Amino acid sequence: MRRKLFLIAASLGLGSLLMTGCAVTPSNQMTKTVIQVSDGDPAKWNLALNVGKNIQQDLGADKVTVEIVAFGPGIGMLKFDAPTANRVTDAVKAGIKMVACENTMTAQKLTPKDMHASIGYVPAGAVEIMKRQSEGWSYLRP
Repeated sequence: MRRKLFLIAASLGLGSLLMTGCAVTPSNQMTKTVIQVSDGDPAKWNLALNVGKNIQQDLGADKVTVEIVAFGPGIGMLKFDAPTANRVTDAVKAGIKMVACENTMTAQKLTPKDMHASIGYVPAGAVEIMKRQSEGWSYLRP
């Protein structure tokens, strides 16, 4: 009798697990990561670029969205004459989205002419990161 009850319970449990799809449905959801750059240190800029590149390599560039948000002292990373300018070009070509904070640009009297030609802009870098986190993006700050 115990064995029969055990088999019935096991069958029901396995059946309900399979019906929910938990055991057999792979996740095809795109991984999304936002990376904060708010330090004026070129070593940190390179670290952020390395992290973005490594994420793409490890997970597959077609399976991940990476956005690097620069604000405050980190805005220098996205200037056209930054020591990381060539790496920013390569990152954008690889599909990493690079955005500059317009609030910081205004405070530092920077215009799009001062900035790398391949980047995008957001009104507020901190708010962009907050939005991404509320949308379920992973957050990194190297």
